[in-house]
Amino acid sequence: MRQFQGVDYRISFLTSRLVRLEYSKKGIFEDRATQVVRNRQFDCDFSTTVVEDDKWLSVETEYLNVSFNKGPFHRDSLSIQVKQHRASPLWRYGDPVNTLKGTARTLDGADGEIELEEGIISRDGYALLEDSSSFIFEVGQEPQEREKNVVDLYFFGYGLAFQEAIYDYFLLTGFPPLLPRFALGNWWSRFWPYSDKEYRSLMDRFASEKVPLAVSVIDMDWHRTWDVPERFGSGWTGYSWNRELFPHPETFLASLHQKNLKVTLNVHPADGIRAFEDSYERVAKRLSLDTKKEEPARFDLMNPDFRRSYFEDVHHPLEEEGVDFWWIDWQQGEEGVIDPLWLLNTYHFDDMKLRKGYGLILSRYAGPGSHRYPIGFSGDTIISWDSLDFQPYFTNTASNIGYTWWSHDIGGHMQGTYDEELSLRWLQYGVFSPINRLHSSYSVFSSKEPWSYSKEVDGDMKNWLRFRHQLIPYLYSMNVKTHLEGISLIQPLYYEYPEEDESYAFKNQYLFGSEMMVVPITQKSDSIYKVSRVEAWFPQGRWYDFFTDFVYQGPQVLPLYREKNQVAVFAREGAIIPLDGAPALRGVELPSQVDWHLFPGHRSTFTLLEEKEGQQLETTLSVDWDKKEIKLEFLNEELLTDRIHKLIFHSGDAGVLILENKSQTCPFQYERENKEPLIREWMTHRLHIAEIPFSVKEKVHEKLLDPETLQQGLLGFDQALQGQIEEYLFLLDKNRR
Repeated sequence: MRQFQGVDYRISFLTSRLVRLEYSKKGIFEDRATQVVRNRQFDCDFSTTVVEDDKWLSVETEYLNVSFNKGPFHRDSLSIQVKQHRASPLWRYGDPVNTLKGTARTLDGADGEIELEEGIISRDGYALLEDSSSFIFEVGQEPQEREKNVVDLYFFGYGLAFQEAIYDYFLLTGFPPLLPRFALGNWWSRFWPYSDKEYRSLMDRFASEKVPLAVSVIDMDWHRTWDVPERFGSGWTGYSWNRELFPHPETFLASLHQKNLKVTLNVHPADGIRAFEDSYERVAKRLSLDTKKEEPARFDLMNPDFRRSYFEDVHHPLEEEGVDFWWIDWQQGEEGVIDPLWLLNTYHFDDMKLRKGYGLILSRYAGPGSHRYPIGFSGDTIISWDSLDFQPYFTNTASNIGYTWWSHDIGGHMQGTYDEELSLRWLQYGVFSPINRLHSSYSVFSSKEPWSYSKEVDGDMKNWLRFRHQLIPYLYSMNVKTHLEGISLIQPLYYEYPEEDESYAFKNQYLFGSEMMVVPITQKSDSIYKVSRVEAWFPQGRWYDFFTDFVYQGPQVLPLYREKNQVAVFAREGAIIPLDGAPALRGVELPSQVDWHLFPGHRSTFTLLEEKEGQQLETTLSVDWDKKEIKLEFLNEELLTDRIHKLIFHSGDAGVLILENKSQTCPFQYERENKEPLIREWMTHRLHIAEIPFSVKEKVHEKLLDPETLQQGLLGFDQALQGQIEEYLFLLDKNRR
């Protein structure tokens, strides 16, 4: 770090692209950790050219040129030019910064798009992180307010090197923790007053329907709500089991654990601990409350005594009964010396990590730095197509502030109307989102059990829920990469293709881990053609439809059409995607069979990352398509001696190769498959399901073997049919041998 300090200013170069700007009339500068920033010591070498006198400071690095007329910060005294970026933009202190956005505290009540906070990624080449008002928060110490009326900014001048910017943001603020494996499976959640018997029966129904689950969410009716004496106020806050619904909580929780399910309970902590609670006597004794007057323990996490009682007397006993983690449903805003939501997230996460060995909560976003306390609960959205259409973009941009693990109410939370297709499309998005948590409001009619829909949609939903659990080996490997390397599971396209205008224009599209790309379908299908339309951009290279193996060659913008049970998910050229070949119906055990999905390329490698008995397992599969050779290597392979590996070669006739769980190199035979007959069959099916005159169908069908004539006659059809023919012709051209 290079540092330049005067009486009332301090300018610190953490890297050649990251600069801290501090101003304090009192000359007080902060070196302790804050709510946002955890580390300022970067292990990197870089050169600077410095010109300085009593009034002027100029510091130039490879990427930045900082000019400072010593004194108070203002537009004419402090500027930074970003070099090696188009037009070499100049930022002056106080200028607005246009970023590609970050995220928001909540989607409560949202029916579509809402305003987002800023991130640290900008197409202009620079962004700011504000840390002037965040509190001091050293590990093991009480939080405290910092000096008032100071400036503490971090200038990110990374040009279009977005992934480098995010990595250094994590070095500055802390890397996201590793999620426990179970968090990546399917969650069942519903705002509903289940009884012990009803809930257990529901879990058995999921098992009998062969629908895998990993997490059971019990909303607020687990505790007393409607029978709280009026003198105590509402039953919104509560910590005492509703014994009418759950007469034997420990037995109930144990029964869920026997099904390999983890359990989280919903809490609204705002009203503190009141005299009707089972834990009140313990709390009152510790805090010296007047029990005769039923004096409450008022919620105040800034009070160390209350905080200790809150955890040790209230939450820990419930955890000992079997609660695995907490859903913190704070809805009371930011009032207080320090935002209560931040304190709840921090203390709950740290307490859980200390006691359970993993940190995990479900709670709302509390500002930059919140990525250290996953998982995010995005709130109570309106059930609508507009809400679904906004969520992919909302999740994508969250990566721009490092918030990588959003959990949405999949299917929407409240209001809206019954729409099977909307529920199915939302679930499909959930399967390819960070966390797949089905949820619904207190209504008989909006629950998300697959069997509550038509037989067709029921079957589709079950298949997608099963596929989510097949994805867990891939998802967990990406989880490790997020934790160690700062690479988000969900990445906007511009992270990898920052020079391409289309990567910014296609806001809903995203990279799903290192191997896949997702184009969410968020619009209702055409009533005549029975397909939904979504426009996609394919970056340079070959992209394979994961489910059909059809090749989409980029760069190309193309309308895609998918039936209700189909998605637009693509594997990049050379992709290696490990799936669970036989996922369990309950829990997320390590797979006994790994299905490796291999897509043609040249040379590629993927390392499957796992953990067992506290040890890291690595399985590395390398594929050389030119030499037709497979190589399988291991770290700690002895921990999984009974595993088999099934290699599935896509878009070719190599068939399937089964390998034992041992290091080996073996050849394979592969010849690319001719997809033209399948593509014609695909288009014929589209014509078959369309509610258009037979004469139109026949006119198109007879020309399927004559692409040139079909292309010339496009204008004779309506726009929806033109688009499908356009996709057909594109596929026909790109899938020839």
